[in-house]
Amino acid sequence: MATRAAPQQFDPETYTGSNPKVYIVRGMERFRKAKVQESISDFDRALQLSPALGPYLWQRGLSLYYADRFAEGAAQFRLDVSVNPNDTEEAIWAFACEARTLGFQEARKRLLKVGQDTRPYMRTAYSLFQGSTSEQDLAMVGQTDDRSHFYANLYLGLYAECREEVDLARHYIGLAVGSKYCATGDYMCSLARVHQKVRGW
Repeated sequence: MATRAAPQQFDPETYTGSNPKVYIVRGMERFRKAKVQESISDFDRALQLSPALGPYLWQRGLSLYYADRFAEGAAQFRLDVSVNPNDTEEAIWAFACEARTLGFQEARKRLLKVGQDTRPYMRTAYSLFQGSTSEQDLAMVGQTDDRSHFYANLYLGLYAECREEVDLARHYIGLAVGSKYCATGDYMCSLARVHQKVRGW
């Protein structure tokens, strides 16, 4: 009697097939490990296989930011907001990309208009980048709970980076990484750690 061959185990690290979802998941895992360039390759492959995914690959935009490919990152985030006009975070990340290429004031002029976010810390973060509230206001909102504390400090750090205030950015990102919420599996918690690693902090 012929013996059946043992089924091959699926290994996402060596995957070369045509399922875009596998590349997105692998790209996210690679980004979490600060393998930024590799993550972009995976997101680009997913996009090549399924161009319709373009407006939904916000993860690609984040990777592009940390690869210093700011113009491409801004284009990705602007495309994302075009199909989700209530996405506060992607509007802010488009701002961050454009601040690095066009300057802080020009980025503020170009800040995408979005609907009102249901999360108080994101509403306040957006207002900060817009110029209608202060860093102190966002820090105060961050005292509400662990999640708010993390996000307030993450976006205070990004805001400081946009203003080229390196020491302040390092301080706030450090607070975000050290927050209790950063022990969760939130992708943005991984991003805060990647931020530190890429910047050499």
